[in-house]
Amino acid sequence: MNNLLEMKHVAVNFAAYGGTVQAVRDISFSIEEGQTVALVGESGCGKSITAKTIMGLVKKPGKVMERSQIIFEGTDIAKYSSKEWKKFRGKECSMIFQDALVSLNPTMESLDNHAVTTSKEEKKKKVIDMLKLTGIADAEKCLEKYPHELSGGMRQRIMIAIALISHPKLLIADEPTTSLDVTIQAQILAEMKALQKKLNMAILLITHDLGIVADVADKIVVMYAGKIVEEGMVREIFYHPVHPYTKALLNSVPRLDRDGKEMLCTIEGNIPDMTNPPKGCAFCERCPHAMNICAQYMPEEKTVSSSHRASCWMMDERAAKGGVAHA
Repeated sequence: MNNLLEMKHVAVNFAAYGGTVQAVRDISFSIEEGQTVALVGESGCGKSITAKTIMGLVKKPGKVMERSQIIFEGTDIAKYSSKEWKKFRGKECSMIFQDALVSLNPTMESLDNHAVTTSKEEKKKKVIDMLKLTGIADAEKCLEKYPHELSGGMRQRIMIAIALISHPKLLIADEPTTSLDVTIQAQILAEMKALQKKLNMAILLITHDLGIVADVADKIVVMYAGKIVEEGMVREIFYHPVHPYTKALLNSVPRLDRDGKEMLCTIEGNIPDMTNPPKGCAFCERCPHAMNICAQYMPEEKTVSSSHRASCWMMDERAAKGGVAHA
């Protein structure tokens, strides 16, 4: 498989009253054609900023740093002009935003931007066909309704229809099942997977919930405090996690094979202040395995397998021998 998207050393800063917020800090990962990649982590870790960076939606006081490269089909789109970004959005890459009620726009917006069809009748037919494709049976009546008149599941399906109307090569879904009940969540994710196969597109799924990832994603990228701490295929992350943060996320997911009286695990503490991020591992103060070196030096990325990598001092061979690792 060829890489559709490659993120190389991407960093995004925001100028704030208290200093510069380092929202995304030198991250690199890739998405292959037709692949589903889940970007997971707690709120505030930089997931949504990463998505907006891919879409060229980072505005002042935000700034994509000079070294950043966003390679889409061989072209560094990080250097795009406003006109080039407008052509890219919708046609090459589309995004489903978190809150459908707030984000919902007129359903023919993408068609107008990219001139997929010409006449009003053709546009309406294409919109209705896409609404039906996303599981809305009574699409004609749906067009006559305002967003507040629709259920959460219906609004989310319309957002998916808007995102897919121009048949993009990459769909970014930012918490697409937020505020939906479990049954509707499963339906929305199933619809997305079905549409992915039908339209042969890649998906970047952004979520804090590892519970919805297992049946949807091919690869998982774990993000913490603006950095990628672990990346691997779904089975590698679920059955052979390496980073303590990844393990903590997995332990906090409700499981049917656990005793019903067993308490859910929580991750104590908070994400560090990103105006002054730690010089060592950002998870250090919350990690049960933290060593002195963790607070002083950033761990190097280590390879677990050809598709699995992580950044943790516990992977250093000196730590494995029971000694204290030194840089």
